[in-house]
Amino acid sequence: MTLRRWKFEDILRISELEKLCFPKEPWSYRLLAESFESEGFVGVLAEEDGEVIGYGGITLGYDTADIDNIAVAENFRRDGVGGAILEALVAAAKSSGKERVFLEVRVSNAPAMSLYLKHGFTGVYARQRYYTDGEDCLVMARELA
Repeated sequence: MTLRRWKFEDILRISELEKLCFPKEPWSYRLLAESFESEGFVGVLAEEDGEVIGYGGITLGYDTADIDNIAVAENFRRDGVGGAILEALVAAAKSSGKERVFLEVRVSNAPAMSLYLKHGFTGVYARQRYYTDGEDCLVMARELA
């Protein structure tokens, strides 16, 4: 597995994986492209033999950062890909002097919550009916100081 920063030409392959991983509410190609072009955005891509097997993005704010998304192809889950992407995003926040990293996760997504807990994130609060289908999300955070 190789980790590297996104390039604009990767967005089509990323958007295809996005649709597979998040069929309820995938980010569109346009939204992914706009994120990529946003100041303060860092995208990390995982590849295996030239295939996109995972990706993640983080937006760096003034003193905190927000993980926008992490996705891993189904046949590569539980192999450390998600954790490697997560740590690369956290490292980007830390190297830019951020104090805390936030993320949001569906309350039904136990595998993702387990990953985040394993990597030092803790639950901060829940947002009721956050997603368009009415599901709640849990806001999690990790201190970097």
